[in-house]
Amino acid sequence: MPLTSPRTGPDWPCQVKIPGSYDWERSAARWLRELVPARYAGYPALVRHPVLLARHAQIQVQHEIRVARTALQTARADLPRLGLQESVIEHTIKLYAAEVAHLQHIARSVRAVTEALAGPAPGR
Repeated sequence: MPLTSPRTGPDWPCQVKIPGSYDWERSAARWLRELVPARYAGYPALVRHPVLLARHAQIQVQHEIRVARTALQTARADLPRLGLQESVIEHTIKLYAAEVAHLQHIARSVRAVTEALAGPAPGR
C-alpha cells in the first residue's frame, strides 16, 4: 500500500490514517495533540471538535517557526557574547536551520489534516 494516496499527498503525516478510513479522525486528533501543549488535550471543545484542535495546532506550529527563525537570525550576533566557540555556534546555526525546515514540513502536514477534517470547501 502506498504511503500517500491521491487524496492526501506527500505532506500527509504517516501517523494519520487516510481520510475516509476507519478511525481516521481519531488518528488525526491523536497526532494533533502531540503538536500542542499537553494542557490543551483536556479542553472539551478541542476534544470534541478535532478541527478546532487542528486550528490550534496550526497556530502553535507557526509560533514555533517564528521562534526558530528568530533564534537562527540572531545566533551570529548573540552566541559569541555567551562565550561559545565558533564550532559550537556553527553547529547551533545548522540545528536552527534544520528545525525551521522540519517545522515548515509539520505546518504543511497540519494544513493538509485541517483541510481533510474541515471537509470540502464550498464550491469545490
